[in-house]
Amino acid sequence: MKPFRERNPVVIGVIGIAVIALMMLGAFRADRLPIIGSGDTYHADFAEIGGLKAGNEVRVAGVSIGKVEGIELRGNKVRVTFKIDKGTKFGTETGADIRVRTLLGAEFLALTPKGPGQLPKGAIIPVARTIAPYDVVQAFSELSKTTDEIDIPELSKALDTLADVSASTPEEFRGAIKGVSDLSRNLAARDDQINTLLVNLKKVSGVLNSRNTELVTLFKDSDVLFQAISARRDSIHRLLVSTQSISTQLRGLVKDTRSNLKPALDQLDVVTTMLRKNEASLDEALRTYPGFLRVFSNPLGTGPWFDTYLGGLNTGGLVSQIQGALGGGN
Repeated sequence: MKPFRERNPVVIGVIGIAVIALMMLGAFRADRLPIIGSGDTYHADFAEIGGLKAGNEVRVAGVSIGKVEGIELRGNKVRVTFKIDKGTKFGTETGADIRVRTLLGAEFLALTPKGPGQLPKGAIIPVARTIAPYDVVQAFSELSKTTDEIDIPELSKALDTLADVSASTPEEFRGAIKGVSDLSRNLAARDDQINTLLVNLKKVSGVLNSRNTELVTLFKDSDVLFQAISARRDSIHRLLVSTQSISTQLRGLVKDTRSNLKPALDQLDVVTTMLRKNEASLDEALRTYPGFLRVFSNPLGTGPWFDTYLGGLNTGGLVSQIQGALGGGN
């Protein structure tokens, strides 16, 4: 092998310049190199990107994690290509939106991590999960246009009228302002309760949504019921009219018989008082009545006569006497 000093210096110079150029190019494009380069590339589709440009920051929770690499129009949407640092974790349902970084309109791409796992490399965040930016310059331009259209004399007249009203009724005006202030303060103080109410309303709406079939069936049954009531409206009307007529007649009957009902009720009160006083005797009579009835029915149960037994009598002489009295004993 030839010593280094014996080689052609022109060839060595060309090779050295090429190596230096490659090193400088690698220094400027180190992030794109496959081995030492860092970061993963992702894409996001937006309906509108405002003033976002290549080189703008990519942030998660306010922390810069990468840069926008390129912007490309794809039909009716804009695809933003960005690269983030390795090791940044965000879920498969991550969203993206373009936010304003300064009052002069500088913007950045903000990622909102969501969902389990990790978004695959090269994945595309769809338009459904992206939010277009709010253009501050356009807003101020529209504000300027709106202010140009204001009728200054009419506005001045309105302010003068408001000043006159507030001057003539200072107490009422201050009371109204204080009422609005108290209302806003109460709403702010009950923020947690309002949030709980909204959460519960969400739960209720979820339950109603899960019971959608049952509710539809209930509404259908209610409709059938209302139709039946409507079909029988005349019958119900006649029933109500007849009921009213009966109540009127009963009221007249009570009024006409009031003088007779009072003595009858007084006598009924006497009878019930007597029965209450003799309650024990009535209970005893009801207890012994079955035995008495059974014994009493024995002599009367064989016919329309009394069955009687007399013991110790000489029936032979008695029979002879009866036969003699009847004429001969035959």
